[in-house]
Amino acid sequence: MGKRTAGPRLEENEAAASLRGVRTSPRKLNLVARTIRGKTASSALAELTFSHRRIAREVKKVLQAAIANAENNHQLDVDRLFVKEATVGRAFVLKRFHTRGRGRAARVEKMFAHLTVVVRESAEGGE
Repeated sequence: MGKRTAGPRLEENEAAASLRGVRTSPRKLNLVARTIRGKTASSALAELTFSHRRIAREVKKVLQAAIANAENNHQLDVDRLFVKEATVGRAFVLKRFHTRGRGRAARVEKMFAHLTVVVRESAEGGE
């Protein structure tokens, strides 16, 4: 069995938020997470607001939670935050069956994923 950790190791100028058990495949979630990595928090929020992907709403909520954690729990400046990392992990898989012709069945895998967003306060005005 693997080692269980409480979350990512954070420095004093970082804050994180996570969402576990998202009902989408990790591959699709990573497409959205890739668009915000390395961007400033405000431009990442704008990117997610106007994204057409369904899961972008959930990613936006996690990013807003990370920004709120940075402001309220770590007393960081919101205007100088950028997305340090947005990691996507594979969660559990629901196995279902779909009926096919001639009395056969096909397996359907319903994937779930985990998302962790870490924001960091930059030394200067933004990156």
